[in-house]
Amino acid sequence: MIDDGTGLFTIGELARATGLTVRTIRYWSDEGVLTPATRSAGGYRLYDAGSAARLELIRTLRELGLGLADVRRVLAGERTVAEVAAAHVSALDAQIRSLKVTRAVLSSVARRGSSAEEMTLMNKLARLSAAERRRILEEFVDEMFHGLDTADPVIRERMRATAVDLPEEPTPEQVDAWVELAELLQDPEFRAQMRRVAEFNAADRGPEVPAGASLWFARRLVLAAAQARARGVAPGSPEAAEVLRGVLGDADPAEVLARLTAPSNHQVARYRELLVTVKGQAPEAAHREEFAWVVAALEARTGS
Repeated sequence: MIDDGTGLFTIGELARATGLTVRTIRYWSDEGVLTPATRSAGGYRLYDAGSAARLELIRTLRELGLGLADVRRVLAGERTVAEVAAAHVSALDAQIRSLKVTRAVLSSVARRGSSAEEMTLMNKLARLSAAERRRILEEFVDEMFHGLDTADPVIRERMRATAVDLPEEPTPEQVDAWVELAELLQDPEFRAQMRRVAEFNAADRGPEVPAGASLWFARRLVLAAAQARARGVAPGSPEAAEVLRGVLGDADPAEVLARLTAPSNHQVARYRELLVTVKGQAPEAAHREEFAWVVAALEARTGS
């Protein structure tokens, strides 16, 4: 404090009192967030006790990560500290989510030994907003069911509502799965394959089927296989043949077997597995073991 009875501080004295550098205090003064109380006869900035208290508030807000624009609003009384803090919390949450995605992408790149091109694509797809991910899925489902009036509307809406958003803290495996899933959903060949699946299953719905009944052919196979496996039914047993007859009806078992083992059907199975991984579900949710049981039962029935 200047020894002249005014109670004023030079910028150097204020720096020593607060532990801040003269350069920092001068910068904040130049930016208009710390106005000097007055100036000396020689033009030097002088600060009073109010300036010192203001400086402590500025330092606290800056240490908490607030920008100078927000600091000015608080000091001008345009916003309260609580309002600015709440907004800053939201911004920090967004930054934390972004950092978690960055960590997952980099972990995946390191594990896979990705090229620069792969890393760029992975980062781009992983950072798509929830709305952009939703758009990709909805376009896929709309193309898959367009014009199929006999398709089960419940299944169609269930597919549209499928969560394809990455969690707030994705694992590298989930990033990998989402990137592969996004590419698959936008692949014209896969879309055409899923369209054929939808047409096949729409034809499987008879007029006596109530609205909302889950009679998608693949789902019936999964359910029947799951129940058979739970009872310990071996795929090659006579009981397994009865299970198949109950699901297939008059359908040719050899034709169904060919459909299930076609290379294109592996893409459908992979689609289910990717969804399961992105959603953080257990691998069993992809029903690969149930489909394997059906294939083994069909092979036993057809002598393949």
